[in-house]
Amino acid sequence: MNVLMLSSSRFGEYDYLAYAESWINEHLGAVKNVLFIPYAGITMGWDAYTVAVQSALQHLKVTGIHESDNPKMAIQNAEAILVGGGNTFNLLHLLYEHDLIDAIKHKVEQGTPYIGWSAGSNICGLSIRTTNDMPIIEPKSFDALHFVNAQLNPHYTDYVAPNFHGETRDQRLAEFCTLQPTVPVLAIREGSALLIRDNKLRLLGELNGFVFASQEKISLDNTQDLTEYL
Repeated sequence: MNVLMLSSSRFGEYDYLAYAESWINEHLGAVKNVLFIPYAGITMGWDAYTVAVQSALQHLKVTGIHESDNPKMAIQNAEAILVGGGNTFNLLHLLYEHDLIDAIKHKVEQGTPYIGWSAGSNICGLSIRTTNDMPIIEPKSFDALHFVNAQLNPHYTDYVAPNFHGETRDQRLAEFCTLQPTVPVLAIREGSALLIRDNKLRLLGELNGFVFASQEKISLDNTQDLTEYL
């Protein structure tokens, strides 16, 4: 599999997807025609979402899957698959509604490049139960694409605002790990990504990530082989 899982579409002062442009280009290689899945978009229409991605990746030809009368056939014919961020619950709901989960799995297992960011990365794990999003709609299942044998938590942050009294991200992930002590959670900061290539998994970027497992929180960096989580 060739899977690039970006934590976010934006980082710092960079324009949309600009911080990850070199990773995206390297990942796609000679591929210029990409299929974009905008199903996570809620407040932005899918046409506008597709235009935004096309504007950010001007060297590519970006086609929205919603433009096809047969989404499953669009997956089967795709040279590469891009899945954008937004609401993870809505994304997974529509993937199930259009019967695309197995189609995407099969296509990616054949070697078709996959790039996701935020919600599009969240669905690469075992389930979406560690998303940061509000459950605004109920998918058929929380089970996701299983590219990684772990949960994912994009947009990870350990910043706590002064006088904030709600649960922190670490506390939320600890709740999951308490109920699922054998399932690790890979938490990646904005500006970083996870990459599956040549049957290996590694972290991209200069910022550290973490794996939450049982009661442990272990730091990860870009020098480590994370293949045990495939």
